[in-house]
Amino acid sequence: MSLGDEHGDRTNDGFGGSGQTRTRLPGTPEDAYGATRRPVRTSRSLIGVVGVVVLLIAAIAFANQGGGSDDASGDTGKSPASTPTAATGVRPVEGNAGGIPTGYAQDEQGAQSAAANYAVALVSSDILKPERRREIVRQIFVADKVAELEAKLDQAYNQDFLGKIGLDAEGNAPAGMTYVSRTAPVGTKVTEYTPASATVEVWCTGVFGTAGVSSTNPVTNDWFTMTLALRWADGDWKVESFSQKDGPAPVNADRTASNADEIAKAVEQYGGFTYAR
Repeated sequence: MSLGDEHGDRTNDGFGGSGQTRTRLPGTPEDAYGATRRPVRTSRSLIGVVGVVVLLIAAIAFANQGGGSDDASGDTGKSPASTPTAATGVRPVEGNAGGIPTGYAQDEQGAQSAAANYAVALVSSDILKPERRREIVRQIFVADKVAELEAKLDQAYNQDFLGKIGLDAEGNAPAGMTYVSRTAPVGTKVTEYTPASATVEVWCTGVFGTAGVSSTNPVTNDWFTMTLALRWADGDWKVESFSQKDGPAPVNADRTASNADEIAKAVEQYGGFTYAR
């Protein structure tokens, strides 16, 4: 999907028991099932047990030291070559404004988190509604690009365009129908980075169209990559420009398509996410 594509014509103008383990040590008066055991009485027996424990600990340490580097399951996720899109577990943002996360860290991870969330906002159904669109643009774009982007998007999503996809001038679907435009980032990649600017590619999939019995714009899925040029401004990452291209797209699975009512209910019942690197 692209701005103006599943929202209609394609435009590229810059725009995650109950069981217990019990350890019975030498000298413990009861075993795991409550049977009374005789205490260990001789020092010779105690010395022998200690020796076995020491040897066991040494063997475990040696095994861990020797096999750690070749065991793929022991990868910490820090190596870009082996796990370039592994989640870090770091909290992505501190705030939220108008449903869009804000307050990203001034580093590559923060730039990727910002790009993922901004991609979701830029292809949401809200972007087709004039008033909500202005709020989104003013929130996520650098101040000196707001006027330019507002004009371009107003032109792209004019009344004629909205009519072609069955929406009114306010971006609303007819009674009994639901317009769907939801994007899910699959991964992110930083192609350029400095503390003051970053270029991030966001690989996305999503569902787009109008759900309804008489819809002429049925809900379909799409795969696309959005590239966002970000600038550090006013203590946060902001968008300077963006563009889109198709794919990469996998082979479609052999699945029976859901009916319009199922799709509409899914959009209403399942909420979205805050995305993070």
